[in-house]
Order: sequence, then C-alpha cells, then structure tokens
Amino acid sequence: MSTEQSPAQSPPRRTGRRVVVPAVLTLVVAVVASGVVWSVHRGPATAGGDPPVPVQTTTVVRTDLATTVSLTGTLGYGRAEPVKGGRSGTVTWLPPAGATVTRGRQLYRIDDQPVPLFYGGLPLYRDLAEPGTVGRDVRVVASNLKALGYEIGYQPVPGEKVSRPVKSAASAPPAGQQTSPEPGRGTSGQGAAAPTPTAAAPARVVVRKGEGVLTGSLMRAIKRWQQDAELPVTGRIAVGDVAVLPGAVRVDAVTALRGDPAETPLLTVTPTAKVITVQADVAEAGTIQRGDRVTVTLPGDKTVDGTVSAVATAVTQDDPGPTATPKRAVTVTVDDDLSGIDAADVQVDLAGETREGVLAVPVGALVALSEGGYALQLADGGRFVAVTTGMFAKGMVEVSGDGITEDLAVVTAS
Repeated sequence: MSTEQSPAQSPPRRTGRRVVVPAVLTLVVAVVASGVVWSVHRGPATAGGDPPVPVQTTTVVRTDLATTVSLTGTLGYGRAEPVKGGRSGTVTWLPPAGATVTRGRQLYRIDDQPVPLFYGGLPLYRDLAEPGTVGRDVRVVASNLKALGYEIGYQPVPGEKVSRPVKSAASAPPAGQQTSPEPGRGTSGQGAAAPTPTAAAPARVVVRKGEGVLTGSLMRAIKRWQQDAELPVTGRIAVGDVAVLPGAVRVDAVTALRGDPAETPLLTVTPTAKVITVQADVAEAGTIQRGDRVTVTLPGDKTVDGTVSAVATAVTQDDPGPTATPKRAVTVTVDDDLSGIDAADVQVDLAGETREGVLAVPVGALVALSEGGYALQLADGGRFVAVTTGMFAKGMVEVSGDGITEDLAVVTAS
C-alpha cells in the first residue's frame, strides 16, 4: 500500500496573487517600524495534517497618521535671572530663597526703604519728576498703579498732542546793543549786559503707542501709593525706586549680604510657574513652533498635555570642544497643576510629520512577500493583494494599492 497522501486528503491550500501557501503554514516574525509583520514560506508537510488555524481580522480605515519625536526635558522654574539694585545705597534686607514676590510687594530694601516690584519690560532709566513727561517708562508706572487699584485719571491716547513745559531760558541782548547799568552800580567802559530770563513756550509732544504721560492726576496717584508703601511722599519716582521685571517672581537664590553695596547683583529670580526646558538639536528645534501641542510623561508614567511657549534663537553648547552638539532651548508649559514636583527629568513627545486622511491598517496585517514588498490577505477568500506602504506610526501603517479601499476586511496577526 502506498504511503503517499492523496490530494483529497491534503489540508486546504491558501494561495495569493504573489505567494503560494503550502499545506503547512509557518509564521515568521519580523520587526518593522515597531510592529510585527508576518510572512509565508514553504515547510514540510505532516502526515496526519493539522486543523485550520483561527485567524483574526481587521478592516482598512481612513485616518490621520503622525510620527512622534521624543525629547528629554527638565521640569523646573526655568532659567534664573540676576537682579541688582538700581541705585546707590546699602542693602538692608533681602528675601529668602523660594519666596514669591508679586506686584507692589518689596523685593529688597535699600537704606531701610522698600524697593517694590513693578511689572513691565522696560526698567526705569530716568527720574520721573516733570509734569508732562512722555515715555514708555511713564506707561509702566501708570499701568502698575492702576493695577494696584489707584485712580490715575485720564491718560492721553496715541496720536494726541500734549504740552511739555520747558525750563525758562536766559536771553542776552542782541549783538551790539548795550543796556544801562542799574542805579548805584557803576561800570567802567562798555560791558555786556546781564542776560534776562524769558518765558519759553511749552513744547508740544505727540504721544506714541505704548507711551504714558506724567499728568497731575498720575503724580497725585504716585503720592498716595508712596504713602501706602511707606516711601517718601514726593509725587516723583527716581531711578532705582522700583524694580521692574516681566511678572511675579520666585527667588531662586540670594547672592548678596545685608550691608553690601546695592549697585551689585543681589539675587536671582525665576518665573513662578513651572516649565519644562528641552535642549533640542538645532535641526529638531527648527521644526518646533511656539504654540505646538505636546505630551509630557512625568515620573510614574503620568502623562499631561502641554504647549510650546518659547523656542530660543540663541544656540548654545553644553560641552566645549569640536564634538559638542549645538542646542537650542525649547520651553514647554503644561496644562495641569504640578504641585508636589519641583524638579524632575521628563519625556516630551512632539508631533513630527503628519499624513491626513490616509488608508491604514495595523502593522500586524502586513504580509512580507518572498520576492520583496508587502501584501494584505483578504479575509474573504484568503487572496493576497500587494500594497505599497507609507508612514508607520503608533502601530499603524499607511497602505495603498489596487483594490485597497476603506472598510476592506483583512487578516491580521495582532
């Protein structure tokens, strides 16, 4: 009796347009773009045959795919900036490290007088004393007093003309003209007459965008504020009377001692909000824009959403030498409250390339063809259809090819 197995007794074959599937299937696992691709090849037949292997199916979907760029960042309060006293004197008080200072509160004391914090982007660079003075520094004072609840009165709008008093000037008589000496005061020969003061017409100044005007009502508000702040009530603000910084600050470190000269670095400060700083390669930073959304993985694998708030233009190198990699700092703010975590290393995931509205399947649905390339096995009939792959992202792969349509059922290995 022949020991050969008749064709009728053989297990059914799975055939494809490009691949012939023999009696016994052997799955070969290959790693492709973080997914699993299975392939089919010939193997020896068994004498008794095996029962059909159950298969999983999935469908082709139309979706958006995006790659992810993962970078390492540091959670903290951002870069610490130095603060020095703006006028001469002696430091008599400094805040402790970790303290938070807000608008109107004293940041330090010079000669036992408080130096309050004002918010703004321009430090006071001149004494504000003359009524009618116009400038952006006046606007800093006006906006801060208003925010602190003081009535500052009307402020001229951009384009409006205001009068700025001009100090009276002394005028001499025209050339060749002599004046008689005052009675009782003799002269010997011809002498130049003493100049006589003349009143100068007020200068007309146009208020520009972002400028303020030192009006009488604003000067009265300054006096009320000075009285409340226990400062000399003058209605004037001199250079160094206030410290102007972008916003509320957290004292990072104190660098001076009581008794030191005030015109030196006194302390370093950071913003009060926690941020994540990422040192990105120059090429990576070039693809990141302010406002980009990110996902941050915190210690304990907790994830929170965040936003890119700044991308530095300055290029730095952490390590000196020819092999150092140029970096640009990327600042990320998070949406959630991060109280309880002051410092930590975190992972920041940013969206890379995006493909919108493409056909995709799980990577496990790809079948590696023996002649190269990939195919999908149709769930209805087991036929193989060659496909062209595109982007791989998050376990999905973009596919295209003849007969590949949305909702097409295919076999998958996972």
